[in-house]
Amino acid sequence: MEDDSEWMKLPVDQKCEHKAWKARLTGYEEALKVFQRIDDEKSSEWGKFLGLIKKFVTESNAVAQLKGLEAALAFVQNAHIANRLAGEVVSGVVTKVFNQAKVRARELGFEICLMFIEIEKADAVQEELIKGITNKNPKTILACVETLRKSLCEFGAKTVTLKPIVKVLPKLFESRDKAVRDEARLLAVEVYRWIRDALRPSLQTLTPVQLKELEEEWGKVAPGAPRPSRFLRSQQQHQQKHVEAAVDEAEDDSVPHMDPYELLDPVDILSKLPKDFYEKIESKKWQERKESLDALETLAKNPKLEAGDYGDVVRALKKVIAKDANVMLVSLAAKCLAGIATGLRKKFGTYAGLVVSALLEKFKEKKPHVVQTLQEAIDAVFLTTTLQSMSEDVLAVMDNKNPSIKQQASLFLARSVRLSAPGSLHKTLVKPLCIALLKQVNDSAPEVRDAAFEVLATLMKVVGERAVNPFLADVDKAKLEKIKEFADKIQLAGSKKAGEVKEKSVAAPQPTPQASAKPAGPTKKPPSAKVNNLPDRGKVVHPQQRLLVEVCEERAAAVLPATCMQQLDSGNWKERLASMEEFLKAVESMDGDEMPCQALARMLAKKPGWKETNFQVMGLKLQVVAAVAHRGRFSKTSALVVLEALVDKVSDVKCGGKAKDALTAIGEACSLPWTAEQVVSMAFTQKNPKNQAEALNWLSNAIKEFGFKGVNVKAFITNVKTALGATNPAVRTAAVSLLGVMFLYLGASLRVFFEDEKAALLSQIDTEFQRMQGQSAPAPSRGSGRNEGEEKEGEANEEGVDEAASDVVDLLPRTDISEKITGDLTAKISDKNWKIRKEGLDEVAAIISEAKFIKPALGDLPLALKARLADSNKILVQQTLSIMQQLATAMGPGLKQHVKALGLPVITVLGDGKNLVRAAALNTMNAWAEQTGMKEWLEGEELSEELKKENHFLKQELLGWLTERLATLRGGPSDLPLCLAPLYACLEDRNGEVRKKAQDALPLFMTHLGFDKMNKAAGKLKPASKDQVVALLDKARAAMPAKPAPLAKAAASASSCAAVGKKPSAKVKEEEDLSGPLFILVPNRKEQRAKDEKSLKVLKWNFPSPRDEYVEQLRGQMAPCVAKWLQDELFHADFHHHIKAIGAMTEHLEAEMASMVSCLDLVLKWFTLRFFDTNTSVLMKALEFLKLLFPLLSQQDYRLSELEATAFIPYLILKMGESKDVVRKDVRFIMANLAKVYPASRLFPLIMDGAKSKNSKQRSECLEELGCLISLFGLSVCQPTPAKALKEIAVHIGDRDTLVRNAALNTIVVVYNMVGEQIYKLVGNLSEKDLSMLEERIKRSAKETAKPVEDSKPCRTVPSHANASVLRKPADDNAAAKPRYPHSSSPPPSLFQMDEVLQQGERSQVVAGNVNQFLSATVQQLRLTHRVHLADQRVAKEAVPNLYSCIIGTVITLLGVDFLALEMSSGMLKDLVEALLTAMLDPRVEALGQGSKVISSINFLFRHLFEKADQTNILSALLVLLQEALASSVSSNFSDYVMKCLWRINRFLPQNIAKVNLDRILLDIHNFKKMLSKEKQQRPPNDMTQRTLKTLLHTLCRLTGPEVSELTALIHSPTGSSPLHLKLITLLAPKRKDACRTRVSSDNPASSKATNVSVPAGDVLWFYIGP
Repeated sequence: MEDDSEWMKLPVDQKCEHKAWKARLTGYEEALKVFQRIDDEKSSEWGKFLGLIKKFVTESNAVAQLKGLEAALAFVQNAHIANRLAGEVVSGVVTKVFNQAKVRARELGFEICLMFIEIEKADAVQEELIKGITNKNPKTILACVETLRKSLCEFGAKTVTLKPIVKVLPKLFESRDKAVRDEARLLAVEVYRWIRDALRPSLQTLTPVQLKELEEEWGKVAPGAPRPSRFLRSQQQHQQKHVEAAVDEAEDDSVPHMDPYELLDPVDILSKLPKDFYEKIESKKWQERKESLDALETLAKNPKLEAGDYGDVVRALKKVIAKDANVMLVSLAAKCLAGIATGLRKKFGTYAGLVVSALLEKFKEKKPHVVQTLQEAIDAVFLTTTLQSMSEDVLAVMDNKNPSIKQQASLFLARSVRLSAPGSLHKTLVKPLCIALLKQVNDSAPEVRDAAFEVLATLMKVVGERAVNPFLADVDKAKLEKIKEFADKIQLAGSKKAGEVKEKSVAAPQPTPQASAKPAGPTKKPPSAKVNNLPDRGKVVHPQQRLLVEVCEERAAAVLPATCMQQLDSGNWKERLASMEEFLKAVESMDGDEMPCQALARMLAKKPGWKETNFQVMGLKLQVVAAVAHRGRFSKTSALVVLEALVDKVSDVKCGGKAKDALTAIGEACSLPWTAEQVVSMAFTQKNPKNQAEALNWLSNAIKEFGFKGVNVKAFITNVKTALGATNPAVRTAAVSLLGVMFLYLGASLRVFFEDEKAALLSQIDTEFQRMQGQSAPAPSRGSGRNEGEEKEGEANEEGVDEAASDVVDLLPRTDISEKITGDLTAKISDKNWKIRKEGLDEVAAIISEAKFIKPALGDLPLALKARLADSNKILVQQTLSIMQQLATAMGPGLKQHVKALGLPVITVLGDGKNLVRAAALNTMNAWAEQTGMKEWLEGEELSEELKKENHFLKQELLGWLTERLATLRGGPSDLPLCLAPLYACLEDRNGEVRKKAQDALPLFMTHLGFDKMNKAAGKLKPASKDQVVALLDKARAAMPAKPAPLAKAAASASSCAAVGKKPSAKVKEEEDLSGPLFILVPNRKEQRAKDEKSLKVLKWNFPSPRDEYVEQLRGQMAPCVAKWLQDELFHADFHHHIKAIGAMTEHLEAEMASMVSCLDLVLKWFTLRFFDTNTSVLMKALEFLKLLFPLLSQQDYRLSELEATAFIPYLILKMGESKDVVRKDVRFIMANLAKVYPASRLFPLIMDGAKSKNSKQRSECLEELGCLISLFGLSVCQPTPAKALKEIAVHIGDRDTLVRNAALNTIVVVYNMVGEQIYKLVGNLSEKDLSMLEERIKRSAKETAKPVEDSKPCRTVPSHANASVLRKPADDNAAAKPRYPHSSSPPPSLFQMDEVLQQGERSQVVAGNVNQFLSATVQQLRLTHRVHLADQRVAKEAVPNLYSCIIGTVITLLGVDFLALEMSSGMLKDLVEALLTAMLDPRVEALGQGSKVISSINFLFRHLFEKADQTNILSALLVLLQEALASSVSSNFSDYVMKCLWRINRFLPQNIAKVNLDRILLDIHNFKKMLSKEKQQRPPNDMTQRTLKTLLHTLCRLTGPEVSELTALIHSPTGSSPLHLKLITLLAPKRKDACRTRVSSDNPASSKATNVSVPAGDVLWFYIGP
């Protein structure tokens, strides 16, 4: 009892671990009560038992074990942390519970396993149960199988993975224990319930008796789909919905489909091929060839094959099929090919292009069994690829002379189309197929005609009659009936009942003659209701029968007034005018359906008809034509009655406009393509140049209104060529304008058709194309394109543009180069000698260059080039990549069929160690992706397999490429989830760059796959990896960009609005989510863009005018950085959207400054595009934004990078020459603020380049800006040297423009005030005229400066308002001649006022927040004093020291207020120190009467500055100042004094180390050392500078110890460790053994004397740094 009393006092968790079984039993009982009592599943109480639950189930005492199992079940059921224990607890259940004799114990074990599945741990449970099946104890095996069966029965096949279960079933049937075999049979029946016949192939190895028993059991399974009876926790809240869905499925009597292929293990047949396979298959004896094929056929019968390089096998089979005379071997080879294609599935797509043409050509064989095997082979090949990629080979044999080949090709098309999804049959594929098939419907062989009818009927069923009917316009009625007859018999794959298919496809009645354009099949949306009895304008109008004149008169008399009919041919023009007025009124009040259009049109031709001399009557006639065409059912026959007359009147001065309106109305009624073709042909038949020119002008406007959809591109090009050859210049000009409009729809490829024109004409065409560059095609406002645009939000227009563009691509004259790709050439490319391989590649490049545009047929070239991608000679690899880029340009969209064979192997080159090779590979992939799209690249497992390779170069480059491509991709690729597993592995890669790229890719993957799917995939990872990946997923979810809206969804939402007659655009825009941030912070993306541009991976932002590729590149780069809706607005064709976007950015500028800075380079690039816009409103709005942006950047001490500056400033300088004064005024303000965020010495050369412009306003503005920079920053700003810069400025003294001359003279006068007579040496030799002008200007400026100008202001100050003018333009030449630089030596009154405010403690609060602005004005006053007042001989010598004393005293007073002193930014401190040192080192200051006092005051100010200012800012300012001093041409004395300041700061670092932000200081030192390494290449480094930096680093290491090496987060290095980091490691190495000695106590300053600081000899650390 005493022992019992001891453990009874223990806590519950300790009782559960006690050595006495009774104690444990009591502990389990108490634990069960505790578990049942806890209400909160996230309570901390659960954590106490987390490590004990496995002991609960593995209890050795049988009685205690039951209670332990009950407690474990309660824990799993209620604790939120239970899922962490799934693996170990289930493992304990399998090993220690399932072998128990007690039924209750096994039942509890079952329940625990099922409960773990319910809390989302099905994979872990299933894994342990599968392991348990290998246990030697039959009881354990039996319990594991039973648990698997129960879990499948209750949770269903979506939760329990079937593949591992199916894999172990055959082994279970081999068990010696009958109970296990019986349970295995029950499990097989349960699996059959869920996947049905997909299970059969996996169980074919069972004995016949077992199979018979299974068949009997399977026959008893109830029909219909099974449904789960138990749900996961995440599903239980929606349980009712799941149940209802399951019931619906059951009522639908459908059975879940599962592919048996997924349950099979792949077989590697390549390693099992006979060693002499390739020798025998080439043998001359057919028996040996048959022997090798028999061996391959046996291997190919395996239903699932392991992926590998099947290229040699496929080529061998192709050779047998194409060339072997023995048809038995041909049939055998086709069977082997079909087996390999079936076993590899999508992985065979790489080789599909090699064999399609050979299979089709072999259909010339007439033996049925050979034809059947060939059909099976090509059908199997089709399932591994797409019809699009096979279309070129199929179309090539459609013109074959052999009827069998044509018939079988058509039958193959019918079968493949029947199996294709409608979305995969794009118009670019349907059109060439229909054109080829229309030739075959007239073939002499009946079997060829019937096959063509079947294909056309299948196309009508799959893609709809609307898509096919336009191509059947010229097919006679009998053949149309034949096609419809075939269509009635066709049943598509996946259709439920033939009757339903028939009802859906041919339910519409036969069309009447007037409405024959309506398709018989289903349409995607119901036809829109007619308004005001107007007919449907989207119909295709067929010609009517031409009526006799008598019939026309009779029909017209029935609807027109009698007086109107009588006076139509009157000799009095007034009566004819009255008649036409009645005619027009009658037409406008007439019902459109009852209007006899042809009769009314014929009445207008009654004498005098179209030769009417009175323009008023003629104008009314033209209005009548427009009204009849607009309101009635105006046929093409009616149009032909009036078209010739309209074309004749189109150039009439008074009636031409009305004639064009009539033509437009006819275009709406009869379609623009037909009307345009008639108008142009008639115009050039009449041979009147005015009519021809006006007809072309009308056509240009009509295309913009109607769109380009359906236009016959070939006919248009022919007509334009005719017009370009006209002798009349007006006709040629109109033709060039029409080409410009066509360019909007067809793109740059249009130029190819006019390269043979004369050089002068081609120059005009290029100029017009250049003018249209960057513009987008307008949305159609008339015709069917308008209606569809209302219903599908522009989808019709987009498709129309695509179709037109594809038409022009089809018309390109392409050359078949396959004959030139001979066996000798491919052998040369594969030669062992690299020189011969290079010769072969040179020949290929020459062939492609000569052909210019090529057909997709390449023979064996893809395989030869693929081998060269792995060439050991990197030069040949780069040459191969260059050839592949040539192929992309030359082949166009036909490149799609080569993506698998040749495109995807380029990915392996991304793993190369050389940057140039990887860059070339990326350029090649981008060139291919532009032509092929991303669908072919993302299909299959190739990408995921590449990401699994252990090559960090390959992974980081491929992930970066995917990130860019996915940003602009519409729709989610079906095979993209395959990349998730390797993507998650990359998140944990050892290489930091790979991890970074993988993190950048996460938001883009999430955009297409969704968070839930990616989170679910992460659940399959190991626990340690899962936690890390899930955290990154949550982080990426916040940065996920908006997904590009698929066109289909936009169309669906718009069509619902169109059905009720409302405009969809407003509603859709209201639904857009405009909330959330505008700018998305993507870490390190800006640095990566800078690297890419530097390495020429992307286009460098440098152009005379922006081309499409620059705009598209910028759009792609901005996609992950800005909100989706903002990107749409930024790149919209309408300028109103640009204004809206700028307004939104202005509103969010301050709130999202950090995020905006992360993509500042892109924002500035976008604004450069706006500088090329002609719309003034956009330009002014853009300048307003920039006027707010740069002051904010300056306040944050931001400095523009070289990428940002070079991409923006040159284009801003272009606007300095704008004709509008208000624009130039804003640009001056922006330039003034640019000098605060970008070094003036780097800004100076850019402005110098701008001064070379042909625009005189730009030259004068740039010269004035140079004068301001020199005035503010001194001669050191002149780059590369003052002499060179001033010589270039002096050139403009002789300019013809007065403003330019004055600006140049003023700038040189500024320099004269600084250097005096030395100016003549700096400007070099001038002509007598220029020299006299300069001397005159200098004399005049001297007279002006003699007068006190107290009220004048500096040429550049910080304006108080954003719209304040910085520089005022002179009113006349005399005013312009006066330099705009003041010379007042009196202290500004504002200094005294500021000093008074600062001395009053309570009032100093008003200065808070404005310290930097005050310092900026103070620095400018110091510079002005030094550069102007010291040089002016008329200024009293005692006035300058007084001015210095006033300025310095005010700053010292400011430093006396602690919180204001800490506000001083690093940039302003740098400028202040620079101005003070410059004054102190100037001998003219010392020569003044009170000069020594001025220098002492500056020293005193320095001491206070180093003590009071923020230590990080002052140290950073000195480092940056020293860096700039060394980089510029200032005296070495200046640099020495800056270094003395650094030594002064270094001396007091032990007391101030806690106040220093080491991250920033180390970044400054890092940048300094980078600059020094570059300087080494140009001049020897300054040893004093090196020692200064080393000492400063040594002191930092001494004071902070090893932790300093971890404070380099701000330093980005591509290798992961910067040179500074390595230097820190070197400095810290001797100190790591005794870390306690690395710190110096701040209480014992004397200890610093014992430290090992390397101080240069002769240098004394003293706070006075003056002379």
